[in-house]
Amino acid sequence: MAQFDLIIQGGSVIDGTGAPRRTASVGVKDGCIAAIGELDASQAETIVDATGKIVAPGFVDIHTHYDAQVFWDPSLSPSSFHGVTTIVGGNCGFSVAPLVPEAGDYLMRMLARVEGMPLESLKEGVPWDWTTFADYLDRLDGKLALNAGFLVGHSALRRVVMGDSAVGNEATEEQLAQMVQLLHESLEGGGLGFSSSAAPTHNDGDGKPVPSRSASRRELVALAAAVRDHPGTTLEFLPTVGNFEDEHKDLMAAMSLAANRPLNWNVLGVSSVNLTMTESQLSASDYARERGGIVIALTLPQTMTLRLNLVSGFIFDALPGWSDVIGLPMEERMKAFADPAVREKLDRQANSKEAGVFKFFANWAKMRLDETFAPQNAAYKGRTVGDIAKELGKTPFDTMLDIALADELRTSFMPPSSGDDDETWRLRAEAWRDDRTIIGATDAGAHLDMIDTFAGTTALLKTGVRERGLLDLEEAIHQLTDRPARLYGITERGRLEAGWHADIVVFDEAKVGPGPIHTKNDLPAGAGRLYADADGIEHVFVNGIEIIRGREFTGAAPGRILRSGRDTETVSVPGGGE
Repeated sequence: MAQFDLIIQGGSVIDGTGAPRRTASVGVKDGCIAAIGELDASQAETIVDATGKIVAPGFVDIHTHYDAQVFWDPSLSPSSFHGVTTIVGGNCGFSVAPLVPEAGDYLMRMLARVEGMPLESLKEGVPWDWTTFADYLDRLDGKLALNAGFLVGHSALRRVVMGDSAVGNEATEEQLAQMVQLLHESLEGGGLGFSSSAAPTHNDGDGKPVPSRSASRRELVALAAAVRDHPGTTLEFLPTVGNFEDEHKDLMAAMSLAANRPLNWNVLGVSSVNLTMTESQLSASDYARERGGIVIALTLPQTMTLRLNLVSGFIFDALPGWSDVIGLPMEERMKAFADPAVREKLDRQANSKEAGVFKFFANWAKMRLDETFAPQNAAYKGRTVGDIAKELGKTPFDTMLDIALADELRTSFMPPSSGDDDETWRLRAEAWRDDRTIIGATDAGAHLDMIDTFAGTTALLKTGVRERGLLDLEEAIHQLTDRPARLYGITERGRLEAGWHADIVVFDEAKVGPGPIHTKNDLPAGAGRLYADADGIEHVFVNGIEIIRGREFTGAAPGRILRSGRDTETVSVPGGGE
């Protein structure tokens, strides 16, 4: 009988700890790493030749929204193709469990609006017939290629307990007690922790603030406190968008201390033109640390390119007064956008002081058309609204809305990009190395028509490491594997170490990176999504089984559903007490 099920032979092993690479073979037996060193190939049932390639731990992505996609895509693409072997979903308060029958339609429409998932795909591809969090997790056992754990979302809890009154109302004492109890049950059933959002960009299918945005400070702290009773749990939260005020810092610190757990928040954007905001946001970690808590910022490994449209309305609906229009049914929405009086009001409000940081998105003239649909708009693709407006003799705002209306609001607009200058990249690298941050925030599985951050792992290895030399490869691998795994207490994953689970990626460091962004129409009901293949990723193994070979999914489903306390260990904070 062979000593090993698999030997990955002769590659440059980067173990995830930050230690220098070394030439070695990795032996796998029964889903775990059995040995690393000079190994006899004759002792293995299967040999993978990794000569000249990097052998590293599979990447760990702690901020995804694959909660619905798990039902139609066992590969959890594109993450698996980009070397990810472990994901965490249920972020931002948007889990799909627990559930009651009357909440399914609301959650579908909320996810379609706030996370950019096609409503037709959610209707066709998801059964929506579970009740408890444990029931939801049980549905996934043995079905996925990746290891996957899920946080318990605040908006789901509120909707189950409060029904329609979850939106726009504070919870009564009785309702809060019921939510706390339901969270206890969900964590006992395997939830990895508690997530919530107070972000002004988060609105539901009716254009109203998602349920969690109506929670009081007391409610948030009480729910965080429930987490401390369950081993291997954590917190995730979106406090706001833009500068942090003292109330945001104090709330996050209080939640961390109440839970006796780290709290991570999304997302720290770094830019050379707005250092004040970066400093303001990072100071939340200092504030918490002084009080014995831990607050960690998720930060991007790349420049984000946005594509916005008036169907989902995401980002636009954060402009003052816009959510009222975005929340209208499509036919009424189009009539409103065609009304000169409504246009004047929307333009004025978007450029008002009240728009705050979102005023950036009201620079209509600099919007570039990424994708159009009506024949009369075809010639506008790739041009700016301002350029087209001059040609047509219209204002930029009228031009933008007229084009969108001709496309039934589907036009894809790209705001002016920022953050690709050398100074921003230097600052970004400083943020990556800061112990107050974790590289992440991919949002994989969400905003399917809007962003390309799902390829963050390979983007970091290509741009941050190979092209710009901002991190060495060992440090980058450490940031993508061991650091997020340790923050969440995910046991025996994130490193190549004897006895640990054999989650492994083999790649060519000279080629690794994301391919071109394109639309792929592979979702249920034929819906499309932005997608990018991965270059240079040659093999991906999960629990010792190959799931990705080149650009092909093998069809294997060796992933483990991560349950708190069984697959995770407790990460406490200094001031959390017993």
